[in-house]
Amino acid sequence: MKATLEPPELILRGEIRKRIPFSRMKSVRAESGALRFIVDETAVLLWLDSKTAESWAKKFVAPPPSLAKKMGIAAATRIRVIGTVDDEALRGAIAEGTEAGSRDSDLIIARVNTPAELSRALRSAATQLAQGVPIWFVYRKGPGHPLSENDVRSAGIAAGIVDTKIASVSSSLTALRFVKRRTSGPD
Repeated sequence: MKATLEPPELILRGEIRKRIPFSRMKSVRAESGALRFIVDETAVLLWLDSKTAESWAKKFVAPPPSLAKKMGIAAATRIRVIGTVDDEALRGAIAEGTEAGSRDSDLIIARVNTPAELSRALRSAATQLAQGVPIWFVYRKGPGHPLSENDVRSAGIAAGIVDTKIASVSSSLTALRFVKRRTSGPD
């Protein structure tokens, strides 16, 4: 059996296939290279090395990072917003920083729904992107929407930026973070 951490879940593969949300784990503890916890009134024992068991136990009981933290937003972060923020979770994350204009921002958040909106956001942010300001493209999750992850990734790469992180914003939105592509210096 193979156990993998993919916060906020522990994923078991092999003879037992199961996804266990951290939030359902009770009485989590590491002892002598074993990770013990209870889920749905069933005791679970995973044999790991001592260091891994200790590390995983801490991760299971730690509160998950806020959306603002996942997006790199702190009180001092100056945020430029492109598009309409129509999601409460995203609005709350942006509120952790300070809204800024196009010249003095540390981070850009572009809320886009269509390829045309994505293209407009890229054009609007081009100067800042060239200066190294990161951008999050926030768009609808899942199939059946006019904009997919592949569309966003392809448009970003064509614009000379690369994706470095993905974050779930809410039950209906996801986001991809892009930064200016690094160029190699002289050898």
